[in-house]
Amino acid sequence: MDLGNLESLRFFYPESILTGTILFLVLLDLVVENKKSLGLIALLGCLFSLFATWQLYGTPGGLLFYRMIILDNFSLFFKVVSLLAAMLVIWMSLSCREIREIHQGEYYTVLLTSALGMFFMASSSNLLMAYLSLELVSLTSYILTGFLPHNRRSSEAALKYLIYGGVASGTMIYGMSWVFGMTGSLDYSRINEVLLQGEVNRLSLFMAFVFILAGFGYKIVFVPFHMWSPDVYQGAPTPITAFLSVGSNAAGVAIMVRFFFPAVSRLGVDGNWLFISGVEWPHLLLIVSMVTMTLGNLCALNQQNVKRLLAYSGIAHAGYILMGLVVLNNDGLKAMLFYVVVYLIMNLGAFLVVVIVANATGREDIEGYRGLAWRGAAIPAVCMAIFLFSLTGLPPLAGFVGKFFLFAAVIKEEFYLLAVVAIINSVISLYYYARIVKTMFLDFPEPTDQEVVMTANNSTLLGVLSALTVLFGIYWGPLVQYTNQSLSFFIK
Repeated sequence: MDLGNLESLRFFYPESILTGTILFLVLLDLVVENKKSLGLIALLGCLFSLFATWQLYGTPGGLLFYRMIILDNFSLFFKVVSLLAAMLVIWMSLSCREIREIHQGEYYTVLLTSALGMFFMASSSNLLMAYLSLELVSLTSYILTGFLPHNRRSSEAALKYLIYGGVASGTMIYGMSWVFGMTGSLDYSRINEVLLQGEVNRLSLFMAFVFILAGFGYKIVFVPFHMWSPDVYQGAPTPITAFLSVGSNAAGVAIMVRFFFPAVSRLGVDGNWLFISGVEWPHLLLIVSMVTMTLGNLCALNQQNVKRLLAYSGIAHAGYILMGLVVLNNDGLKAMLFYVVVYLIMNLGAFLVVVIVANATGREDIEGYRGLAWRGAAIPAVCMAIFLFSLTGLPPLAGFVGKFFLFAAVIKEEFYLLAVVAIINSVISLYYYARIVKTMFLDFPEPTDQEVVMTANNSTLLGVLSALTVLFGIYWGPLVQYTNQSLSFFIK
């Protein structure tokens, strides 16, 4: 299926609904006085878009809009992930004190625009489309990071994000220009055909891949493109920090897998992917994965700000996710997809507790969690412990199952060193996660510590995320089936 513009609109309902919601919010913001209703409308628009995305499952794959966008289960999976991230963050924002102080109509509009950019990142079948979609997500992320008015930390974070993002994007498009120069095309399928003929210079191609990795690495937050992450996570509004940690990272994984697998590799008869001889990008990712998870965990050990700690934790988890790319087979990719979903659930849950504590106390440091379980917040404390232990990878929680699949895929392909490094790093992470749990339960509150009260909105969301974290650690079959079904590329 290779369709033009008008025919492609039949399969463009999720994006159309999201675009319509964005435009409706812009107009409604001019006349509505109760700005909280804008968040509910944004949530409703995401729900309709999610339903339209589900309806496309089972549709024959194909190329849309003259080969600019691809339709397959893989792209639909990441559209679902992006929408879930947007919906959960909007839900979180409805009760966030920081968000009540800003222009909510503009906030929800830019948030949905960023989610729309993630749609295109997941479904790009052309280097130009990949670059434009990544830039759309980046530009909206810069705006969301600096959304807090008269907040020096937020403005500083946005400026740093902009500088790092500009350098990474420039480096990436430079690498793309090399690929275009060697293959004569921006289309992934045509690039694949030319590269498999073996007529390009291997060293030049490897250097082009390194440059392109700068752009992908900046979105996924792996070393050495991680330096913006701690400052941005700490300075941005907490719901936006949560959105960047899961939505932006997932979109980065999608665009990277789409490029390095169907575009520049080929599927062998045994089900494993074969990379171009002489271009050892999987070995490069092997080193990057080990360095990323190690640096992220070591830097998190001495952090006092919980948002900054979770930023370094996110860097470490980017290293774990990269393990699925290194093994070059579908088992690794399926493990990646599974881990993306469980990481979204447990990391958003942790950030929700950060929002609850910050709403009540205005504090984000670990000392602000002192005796949390004895300050009227036993439920958030227990839920935070569940999320943190799941991030560590302890059974019987979803994070354990996710890491088990990643480690199993790595060990099956005999990458024993990578598996050992990943296991050691999981043990290291237990220290700084357990430090927060110890502070919440074993340190007694002082008279100056404020009581923490939850809204019904936050209580409901916290219960849902906690239940899913436990459920997928015990009964993961349906999620495994869904991720296996979603690993379906349209290749032409």
